[in-house]
Amino acid sequence: MPAYSIIDVDTHITEVADLWTRRAPASMRDRVPRVGADARGRECWFVGKDRMAPIGLTATAGRGDFKSPPEGYADMHPGAFDAQARLAYMDSVGIWAMVLYPNVGGFGAQEFLKLGDPELMLTCVQIYNDWQTEWASADARRLLPITSIPFWDVAASVREIRRCAADGHRGILFTGEPQSFGMPVLGNAHWNPLWEVAVELDLPISFHIGSGNMEGGLLRDKVKTYGRMAAFAGYSVELFLNNGRQLCDLLMSGVLARYPKIRFVSVESGIGWLPFVLEAMDYQFAGNRVREDRPELELLPSEYFRRNVYACYWFEQTAPRHLLETMSVDNILFETDFPHPTSLYGDDVKARIDSGLGGVDATIRRKILWDNAAALYKVTPPPAQAAAA
Repeated sequence: MPAYSIIDVDTHITEVADLWTRRAPASMRDRVPRVGADARGRECWFVGKDRMAPIGLTATAGRGDFKSPPEGYADMHPGAFDAQARLAYMDSVGIWAMVLYPNVGGFGAQEFLKLGDPELMLTCVQIYNDWQTEWASADARRLLPITSIPFWDVAASVREIRRCAADGHRGILFTGEPQSFGMPVLGNAHWNPLWEVAVELDLPISFHIGSGNMEGGLLRDKVKTYGRMAAFAGYSVELFLNNGRQLCDLLMSGVLARYPKIRFVSVESGIGWLPFVLEAMDYQFAGNRVREDRPELELLPSEYFRRNVYACYWFEQTAPRHLLETMSVDNILFETDFPHPTSLYGDDVKARIDSGLGGVDATIRRKILWDNAAALYKVTPPPAQAAAA
């Protein structure tokens, strides 16, 4: 048996071309997400009339990069879309379990809003979740689905969470900025049923980067002026920092005070910004005498973070080498983002870990790479480890 030392808390499945067209009712089949050719003849996903990225852009690991992605499925690493190949890849790098996120529906399921028809939108979410359940059944101990939700309908979201939890899903995917879609902010009682079911079922809620409204012409303007790759390099880091903004909102929302057992995960946003944000939040909280207006906020923002929130990192070297003493290591998780363009792949996984955590105490290293995620996602250990325990 391979030696496993990693639980990877953020990876993606490249959706197969007929995921929705094969499963949707006949009356909806011509309106669901589909693969088609764009004006340049590249195979791309279309949601409604909107073209998304070429299909190869979600699976560059080992087979390309953001500038030159694979042309199609045949050029991708098979582990991008085939569960058995994914498990074989995991064995090769010592990863026991992977948490699974989508691409086509958006990192908060927000792309389905473009379909315009609530029944169609819900059907597409359910089709994706069912497919993810089936995909993970290749080894349900190791492939850990996260439930996409129709967040535009709270009651339907609660029903979907319950349905998928019964099928073994390990968390809930939600946008960290619902207000960007014209919906109430996080602290509004509108969302209480979502928080309540998460606590009842003991499921963490994921704020994955890019889960907000990403429409607008500013990026297109930057591409024209700066060039495609320079614009996207800056945009990628903006997305990381945007999760920091969402965290500030969450810490002041009152959600963590009302639901002391709830847990949130900031996914694919890194950890290097955390010491500044938490120190700044505590400083502003005290300096602005927030507790006078909000007596229910009994803890400092950093204390709510330590109790209720997790953050994930992958490529960083400065933070794991120099900043861990300023964070709670019980709240840090490791990811690879496989098979996305920013992902760690193959030998680079171990090299980055060893470089970043090489001088770290073995107990802390194990917490970050294994223990924290194992507890959060209720991971069944490999047989050898379970027997040793």
